[in-house]
Amino acid sequence: MSALDDPLLLRKVLTAFAARLDGKTAAASVFRRKRAIFHNSLEFAVEARRLDVNPLPQVQWSLPKTVEQVDPGSVVNPRQARQLLDAVGEQGDRGKHLRAFFGCLYHAGLRPGEAVWLRRENCELPLEGWGALYLDGSRPRVGSSWTDSGTAHDQRGLKWRPEKEVRHVPIPPVLVTMLREHLETYGTAPDGRLFRTTRGGLVQESGYGEVWARARMAAFGPAPQPHRLGARPYDLRHACVSMWLNSGVDPVEAARRAGHTVAVLLKVYAKCLHGATAMANARIDEALKNWG
Repeated sequence: MSALDDPLLLRKVLTAFAARLDGKTAAASVFRRKRAIFHNSLEFAVEARRLDVNPLPQVQWSLPKTVEQVDPGSVVNPRQARQLLDAVGEQGDRGKHLRAFFGCLYHAGLRPGEAVWLRRENCELPLEGWGALYLDGSRPRVGSSWTDSGTAHDQRGLKWRPEKEVRHVPIPPVLVTMLREHLETYGTAPDGRLFRTTRGGLVQESGYGEVWARARMAAFGPAPQPHRLGARPYDLRHACVSMWLNSGVDPVEAARRAGHTVAVLLKVYAKCLHGATAMANARIDEALKNWG
């Protein structure tokens, strides 16, 4: 531990954090995360009296800026979202089972880990009108090496929220119908989960990612250049929150439904839908005509 008092050694550590295994520069978010973990480890060393002070602030190293805004080129509009969800349902039995899973990401703004842990008791599904989801936890996949239980999915509460807090998310009739049909067809796992593998386990990212990739190909076809539109299932959540904001939903309400603070929401998610630029231009043209 005493070797960490050497600023030059710490600089070598930070240099290593900034590089990938293939020698290329790591993403800024990766570097910041590694540095934060290292900083917390040194703080614990001070607490355990293995170091007198945290030596990391002595190193003059500027943290790289991270890109925190959603890429507008990845956000689908409602018509494209319907295309994708329909294409998911056409990907065999697994696709039919996962259609409502992806529907939760798009129509309710759920994170994948929240949808993985969605249970029947979390769902209010009336015969008509809007329903609601009452989210009380998440099961993100982090790898068995990083969980206390040794399982691939971590057991967590809602992101950035106190333990056992419940988030209420109203859901539109289209998602209510989708979830009711899913329950009638597939039922639930023994613990009440809506979505599961063929063996009853937690839905795996590798499994639904494969279905998503095939659905994108079916919906959009091969692209002549890198195709960012809806590249990841998480982009459905971005599309959902962006649609709420562009539809005039109050940012405070949109942030509450998405499980964010208003500051984070406006900084990260307040992006135009794909194709919404033309709509904005038309509104500006109309305003100029009215004042002409």
